[in-house]
Amino acid sequence: MSAGMRSRTPDRLCAEAVELARDAAAQAAHPHPLGEHLGMVAEGERLVTHFFASEMPGYAGWRWGVTVARASRARYATVDEVALTPGPGALLAPDWVPWSERLRPGDLGPGDLLPAEGDDPRLEPGFGAGDPVSVDDDEDGERPERGTVRDVAGELGLGRSRVLSLQGLREAADRWDEEFGAATQMAQAAPASCVSCGFLLPLAGSLRQAFGVCGNEFAPADGRVVSLAYGCGAHSEAAEAPKHQAPPPPVIDEMGADPL
Repeated sequence: MSAGMRSRTPDRLCAEAVELARDAAAQAAHPHPLGEHLGMVAEGERLVTHFFASEMPGYAGWRWGVTVARASRARYATVDEVALTPGPGALLAPDWVPWSERLRPGDLGPGDLLPAEGDDPRLEPGFGAGDPVSVDDDEDGERPERGTVRDVAGELGLGRSRVLSLQGLREAADRWDEEFGAATQMAQAAPASCVSCGFLLPLAGSLRQAFGVCGNEFAPADGRVVSLAYGCGAHSEAAEAPKHQAPPPPVIDEMGADPL
């Protein structure tokens, strides 16, 4: 008989060592009581694990596993290890999630730091990053001071080492359009869109073609980035509601008489 066939058949002495396994599990579970024997499983040749129900508070569905083993030609089994393991339907903690994936918008508080990773797909190198720029000798044969791309870009106001990548731009545009876009209920009921509103402050760069900042203190999106297709009732060119006119005075005929 092969070793694989023997491993699926529990060793008789190991299978009968229930009380030995119970004593080991009870000692590990102390001071909590130990539950009933739930069964056993053959782990290998002369290697069996006995399971006992756990009565520890907060460990519903867990069980104590006691592995017993028997040496070749030995007439008794010994305890190999004792462990508290989850059984089918056991109450388990949720899967661990890295802190960087647990963060949500609004979680950052005063004093908190959230550095961007070096390979953050939302960013790409800007004009401020790069190697030193090579320079040539001037007419007098003197070499001027070496410059860097960062220095040159700083003079132009472009000194950021990283800027938004195409992916970062798309993700930002999707967030802004979801909250203040054309599909919102406010925009659907607006008299006109933000593209024609005098309170709109246009953005710089490629996003100016689709977004701006609302500058109307009475608008729901004041100080927020809005889609040019967004709109609200505080539009600068919204038509003034017609004033209600007083009804004309009643006409009383004091000269004629109604036939009866």
